[in-house]
Amino acid sequence: MSFIRKPNIAYKGQRTNALGLSMRDYEGGMSTLCAGCGHDSITSALVQAFFELDIEPHRVAKLSGIGCSSKTPAYFLSTAHGINTVHGRMPAVATGANAAARDLYYIGVSGDGDSLSIGLGQFAHAMRRNLHMLYLIENNGVYGLTKGQFSASADLGTKAKKGEVNEQPPIDPVKAALAFGGSFVARAFSGDKDQLLPLLKAGLKHKGFAMIDVLSPCVTFNDHEDSTKSYAHTRQFYHPAVHTDFIPPAEAITINYAEGDVVTVELHDGSKLVLCKVQPSYDPHDRAAALSYLEKSEAKGEIVTGLLYIDENRSTMHAVNNSAVKPLREIPYEDLNPGAAKLVELQSRYR
Repeated sequence: MSFIRKPNIAYKGQRTNALGLSMRDYEGGMSTLCAGCGHDSITSALVQAFFELDIEPHRVAKLSGIGCSSKTPAYFLSTAHGINTVHGRMPAVATGANAAARDLYYIGVSGDGDSLSIGLGQFAHAMRRNLHMLYLIENNGVYGLTKGQFSASADLGTKAKKGEVNEQPPIDPVKAALAFGGSFVARAFSGDKDQLLPLLKAGLKHKGFAMIDVLSPCVTFNDHEDSTKSYAHTRQFYHPAVHTDFIPPAEAITINYAEGDVVTVELHDGSKLVLCKVQPSYDPHDRAAALSYLEKSEAKGEIVTGLLYIDENRSTMHAVNNSAVKPLREIPYEDLNPGAAKLVELQSRYR
């Protein structure tokens, strides 16, 4: 984590939002991630999204688990509430916090390891409950903090930096979200800010669980960066392993392409991702059609990006449980704790 905050210096002509805040008011600490890491591009988009939505930073709760991705909350909204939870258990903490303070904006930042391996059960149940939060998966296909082992999203047949081959089929978080009942499912590329920014803004405003799987290149263990998806990718060659004590600086990868276009993105090592942005006519309201569309694109070796599915009418966790509209922290203690007699009355229903 970084504890060095960027200096907030006001200057004449500085752009402000409806709250009178500048973009600098939405930043956080200095990033300690590798130069060129796609995660930092996501952070930049998050800063802009909160700024343009005129959201007060103190009305945001940031949560994460463990991993490179889980460091991200330290790098935006320095005055917001935030917590690093136990590995893979962030959704449970988010559920409890949301139940007690439903008036906040909740954003969880996770990774393919944090969400699809140890935290897969937590990930599934947060979607099942339609927890009101934005859930980002910064997906690079490797365990970056422990030197690049395969994650659960690694492609079948992918080679690691030391030559071992992945023989396990991958978990696609987009397909998983569709199967688990996610009410907002999207995929983006960290280098395509034009597409990522509106998806983040829509996810923050969605009433329910909004999941965005963001392909985020890893400059250190980039020899199988395109293993973040279960699609057949064209690989040209692998570079020798980078020594773990030295990470050469690299420029962040950025792209710009229109809806319906297919573009090949060359990663730092020369391997390639084939991205396909959804057609303008694509209808994201049919869950079965979304799965079929993904399967057809997969067969062509393409990774589909954009808003893939949305259900704006599904009941949220609070609606299903008929929870109090007022945040629990504002309800008097005597109402929250009605006494032993009420407890006995409640227990009698199960006798």
